[in-house]
Amino acid sequence: MTIPGFTDRTTTLNGIPIAWSEAGDGPPLLLLHGFPQTRALWARIAPELAQTHRVICPDLRGYGDSGKPAEIAAYSFREMARDQTALMHHLGHATFALAGHDRGGRVAHRLTLDAPHAVTRLCVMDIVPTHTLLEPLKREVAQAYYHWFFLAQPEPFPETLIGHDPDAYYQSCLLGWGGAQLSDFDEDQLTAYRTAWRDPDTIRGMCNDYRAALSHDVHDDAEDLDARVTCPTLVLFGAQGAMAKAFDVPATWEDKCTDMQARGIPGGHFFPDTNPADTIAALKAFFA
Repeated sequence: MTIPGFTDRTTTLNGIPIAWSEAGDGPPLLLLHGFPQTRALWARIAPELAQTHRVICPDLRGYGDSGKPAEIAAYSFREMARDQTALMHHLGHATFALAGHDRGGRVAHRLTLDAPHAVTRLCVMDIVPTHTLLEPLKREVAQAYYHWFFLAQPEPFPETLIGHDPDAYYQSCLLGWGGAQLSDFDEDQLTAYRTAWRDPDTIRGMCNDYRAALSHDVHDDAEDLDARVTCPTLVLFGAQGAMAKAFDVPATWEDKCTDMQARGIPGGHFFPDTNPADTIAALKAFFA
């Protein structure tokens, strides 16, 4: 799926092909999607933001049209973040604003910690810090976010089960984590997601993303427990989502940021899909 009015491109960066779409004039703004989606997540949001920004929407490694390396370590948020800094440098942007939903939010957080000079403003959507989620793990979080541990099981167990009916599995994810119905999602965006997740290499890539979270990311975050994001930060969360039920989401970020604001968006975890209007309004106000 092409984002309306955007140009699609692909090049090799950080050792793998990275695909992205871009359009608009103004300060650069990088948008990172989450699981189990692609850059099509931004199809109804990015064109609005492109009225005032140069908007870049990549597929994360392992997802969509980007490369899908075999090694689990290649899927750490640190490696994903290096892809994105390489992309922005490739496009001539030494500094940029940054927003990410779900896995993209975790990549965005890691990128901002590792390259604080590069990020002017940060928005993370419907996540708590990775270390906060996993250490210690709360019972209700484990139940709601069981997929973290299912997908992280050794290959090929989850790949085999998912591969029998990818639509059934990944659509169950879209309908979880805070009351959504399939009809709440744009049909063209769903088509793009289905096309991506029916690819066995994408199934493996997304599993490796979660394997890396347990084997690499939680340890990287443990080493940075006292690190703070120093640029202005916006925390958005689904007001009726699983994260908001299990955590005081803004409170989990208070000691991770020096300049933070937070706002609940009506909807569940996938509010950028199901409530693009309020998402656009919040992003426009923050990045203005």
